Amino acid sequence: MSEHPDCALVRRGYTAFVAGDMDTLGELFTADAVFHVPGDHILSGHHKGREAIMGLFRRIGEETAGTMQIQIETILADGRGHVMSFHTTRADRGDRGLEMREGLFFSIAGGKITDIDECVEDIDELNAFWR
Repeated sequence: MSEHPDCALVRRGYTAFVAGDMDTLGELFTADAVFHVPGDHILSGHHKGREAIMGLFRRIGEETAGTMQIQIETILADGRGHVMSFHTTRADRGDRGLEMREGLFFSIAGGKITDIDECVEDIDELNAFWR
């Protein structure tokens, strides 16, 4: 059984993110895409536009000194332009460590990501890590 094209798109995004391949990653988003990060910390909020999203990803790398690791659990599609992915994130930042299950809800149109909503297992723990 072949992977749904929307799932394949999201998987390519994960692969590019983990490899630090920002050029490939940037190509997967529409120019006006939005990434919604939950919580109340330095990265939370609505990152509007491809360049803002790429800036978010660069900052994550800088803040964690490249220690972030992502382990994909599953990627699911509805066949109507929506994908849900679930993964475990591990990262270090200063004297703090993070290991948390997260989920991303993607909206896709024309083979590009238009919107991502991030959901996390423990918002308080996420806030403490990024503050």
